[in-house]
Amino acid sequence: MILRYTLLERAVHWLSALTYMYVLATGLAFYSPHLYWIAALLGGGPTSRYWHPWVALVFVATLAWMLRAWLADMRITAADRAWGRDMKQYIRNDDENLPPIDRFNIGQKYFFWVMLFAGLVLLATGLAMWFPASLPLALRPLMILLHVSAALVTIGAFIIHVYMGTAVVRGGFTSIIRGEVSPAWARTHHRLWYHRVTGK
Repeated sequence: MILRYTLLERAVHWLSALTYMYVLATGLAFYSPHLYWIAALLGGGPTSRYWHPWVALVFVATLAWMLRAWLADMRITAADRAWGRDMKQYIRNDDENLPPIDRFNIGQKYFFWVMLFAGLVLLATGLAMWFPASLPLALRPLMILLHVSAALVTIGAFIIHVYMGTAVVRGGFTSIIRGEVSPAWARTHHRLWYHRVTGK
């Protein structure tokens, strides 16, 4: 077996996922009266309102950690562009005929950058709403609009990420739990990374 994610990488990934889901759930409760029942499940409105920004800060901290740890792996390369141009093979589940790719494919990299930049927008606008007296009254509706827009972007990206990682690429989900993949999986899905870590 080949180590794909260290224990620390896995712990931060799951902390990021759990904090994101909590912030998402409480945010949806505040977004619409029809969804306020979610807040009731999470301890009530005041409790959800109190913890929403604090848990969001933890989520942003996990993004910062991943940026520092994975920056080199997340750069878009010529190999990524070649893989993207031949993505029809990926859609057909014919991964062995795809151009070789490194540790992450271009879809994973786009997800990372979307979540990072949307997370920064959520942080900036969230802080503005957390301390509304620090902003001119005329800017407050804009902060709400940007916050909701960024949240919707992350929701779409998160759904795709979960679907791809659990239903499309077999072995992807277990790798973020156990941390290991088989040599055959690594060679099929991330051939450049396989050659780099095994020297073969």
